[in-house]
Amino acid sequence: MAKKLFIQTYGCQMNVYDSARMADVLAADGYEPTAAAADADLVILNTCHIREKAAEKVYSTLGRLRRLRREARGRGRDMMIGVGGCVAQAEGEEMVRRAPVVDIVFGPQTYHRLPDMVVRARGGERVVETDLATRPKFDALGATPPAGAVTAFLSVQEGCDKFCTFCVVPYTRGTEYSRPAAQVLAEARALVRRGAREITLLGQNVNAYHGAAPEGDGVWSLTRLIGALAGIEGLDRVRYTTSHPRDMDAGLIAAHRDVPQLAPYLHLPVQSGSDRILAAMNRNYSTAEYLRIVDRLRAARPDIALSSDFIVGFPGETEEDFEATLALVRAVDFAAAYSFAYSARPGTPAAEASDQIPDAVKSARLQRLQDVLAASTRAFNAACVGRRLDVLFDKPGRHPGQAGGRSPYLQAVHVDCGDDAAARALVGSIRPVAITAASANSLTGTLVSGSAHPPHPRSAPAPESARSVPA
Repeated sequence: MAKKLFIQTYGCQMNVYDSARMADVLAADGYEPTAAAADADLVILNTCHIREKAAEKVYSTLGRLRRLRREARGRGRDMMIGVGGCVAQAEGEEMVRRAPVVDIVFGPQTYHRLPDMVVRARGGERVVETDLATRPKFDALGATPPAGAVTAFLSVQEGCDKFCTFCVVPYTRGTEYSRPAAQVLAEARALVRRGAREITLLGQNVNAYHGAAPEGDGVWSLTRLIGALAGIEGLDRVRYTTSHPRDMDAGLIAAHRDVPQLAPYLHLPVQSGSDRILAAMNRNYSTAEYLRIVDRLRAARPDIALSSDFIVGFPGETEEDFEATLALVRAVDFAAAYSFAYSARPGTPAAEASDQIPDAVKSARLQRLQDVLAASTRAFNAACVGRRLDVLFDKPGRHPGQAGGRSPYLQAVHVDCGDDAAARALVGSIRPVAITAASANSLTGTLVSGSAHPPHPRSAPAPESARSVPA
């Protein structure tokens, strides 16, 4: 009988990609996925260290898994438990000491060695693998994407050299490494052959990509890579995340104008609207520089939609600093955003700052910011009503006869197809949809013939007078 594998994934798209590759690696060792941890012979927690108390949440989950393993052994079946990802990288040997139920602890750059780790753990060894050598991982992985996936993630870059004072990525993922362009293109072609029509390129700092050129002479930028991906027949959409403003160069901005396959949606984290706080974060750009990038992007691609990340309550943040963030949000008019109250990451410079902000203040500021961001998203979605958008359908909807997909701006879109067979037939196609209604999180529409309307004027640059943001 096949062995059963359960992977619980926390955090970012990179972890989603990594979990899929863990399953690939372990499939060769006879493991098949299961949807229930209780049925698994091997349970893996693929963890994320970005949020507050991430490690404590993992240990809480391990407590529940201890009970499941005890029950499994009572039925005559063993259950092996592994913890991977960034929490595992940060905790290392401490996790083995704190949670004896764990058999394997492995970092993000070592999961290609999972079959060997499993063998060693079966032999009674407590396995801890947390080195940060990125290259061997990708060299060891074959391109074995799942069949039928309409959208897919493709990791092209890992790690970060920016050392923002709040961030653990350089310590848990290592310094920047870019996969060779030939390796990326081969995996992309394999994804398209197996049904992908949209690929999202992943990296902690993806627009810093500088992978070895296929000819072996020099390196390719992300711009060059996107241009080559656009030449793959059947690949209709390309996205990339997460980008850093410092690496948003003229070539990449021009690609949003010149490459039809590059979606008109960009996630460009700013984190704060205060120059003083940006300097304390070690972001190495100003609000004025960020706004100039926004202007250049919208000049190159007037219908581009922008999303961002924000941290409120960073150490030393004053009310004036926070108001500057609100001003920047109103000036840029984001289509979507992610916002968080600052939480200290052990080992980072910001965690040692003496001027920490009280939790109550952080919570109040976060609510105010999220209210403004939510209003911006609702307005963006509402402005789509009456437009035609090309929708890539990737799954049946939640209701009978409904199909779901994504607009070029990454919005969820639902249409009523009349019956389930018609809904299933839409999956994998890109069809124009007349948008008839909008909610905070999705759009509703009807299928139409013809092409999408021209870009919506709301995506045009804001007047200069509306975009003065205090430092």
